[in-house]
Amino acid sequence: MPGNATFRHSNTSVLSVTALPAPEVHTSAEFDARIMDTLRRNKLVPGVLSRLVGIKERRWWPEDVHFTEAAAEAGRRALVDAGIKPEQVGLMVNTSVSRDHLEPSTAVRIHDTLGLPRSASNFDVTNACLGFVNGMQIAAAMIDSGQIEYALIVNAETTRHTHETTLKRLESEDATADDVLQQLATLTLGSGAAAMVLGRTDKHPEGHRFVGGVSRAGTEHHELCVGDFDRMTTDSVGLQEAGIALSEELWAEAAEEFDWQHLDRYVIHQVSTVHTEQICDRLGLDGAKVPRTFPTYGNMGPAAVPFTLALEAPHLERGDRVLLMGIGSGLNACCAEIEW
Repeated sequence: MPGNATFRHSNTSVLSVTALPAPEVHTSAEFDARIMDTLRRNKLVPGVLSRLVGIKERRWWPEDVHFTEAAAEAGRRALVDAGIKPEQVGLMVNTSVSRDHLEPSTAVRIHDTLGLPRSASNFDVTNACLGFVNGMQIAAAMIDSGQIEYALIVNAETTRHTHETTLKRLESEDATADDVLQQLATLTLGSGAAAMVLGRTDKHPEGHRFVGGVSRAGTEHHELCVGDFDRMTTDSVGLQEAGIALSEELWAEAAEEFDWQHLDRYVIHQVSTVHTEQICDRLGLDGAKVPRTFPTYGNMGPAAVPFTLALEAPHLERGDRVLLMGIGSGLNACCAEIEW
């Protein structure tokens, strides 16, 4: 088969998934007001974030809350929900894009905060917005092989600093229309946390089986969205077109192995109204089966898919088929099925 691998898991189930919203709400109207002079000077119409992108709000953590504390709290809640004690965890993967420094890993701080045992492996997996799904793949492979019994995947994103530095630049009298357009996607980001516990299916018949999935890479597009601690520049149109095209390629490849055309839920990466509608149109999905969190939480990066799944979980029934659909700047894409 051309492209990247199709994968199936034999003995891994999702035991719990938890969403932890950041508490401080910041509206798109508030952001528009901050850069209104720049918008008017460059003859740009305000309201794009809420009207076209569909994001009315996004959230920040309080200044005295570190994002790793949020990741640890989400992980703690996921363990409680799964009925798993910290000492039973064999692997903890942090998939956050957010970080304070290059080393040590962010995972070690979360591992320490949670009081996980010395026997629990821990590391970061970063792959832009696809990181959480990749963390699930790695954990499931280790569970299937018998290396571990339980894995905890955590993610927390913080956008306060990036938003504040971006707004400050765009408030400047020197800010151009190109500056606004290239950095507008930064203002769609949101803070939030999520966590998931995975375990052995044969020991947890109450769990939700992690079936498998398909991934594809389109790395020729690695310059379309580039971000660091202070700035993210995005070719929004180019990224949208390339991402949809890559998703179509993946979908066609998946059809050889999986029947995904009529599932019960499609939990896609949360970007915008346009992105969601185009994905549904191009892949032939029923939009009513696509839960949306971006209007009030923004694009939470790799936290978006598990966060949305956690909020949708109370509405799922036993036996429902759920598809996690992630795509990350770079570009990389992956779809992974869970039998609820």
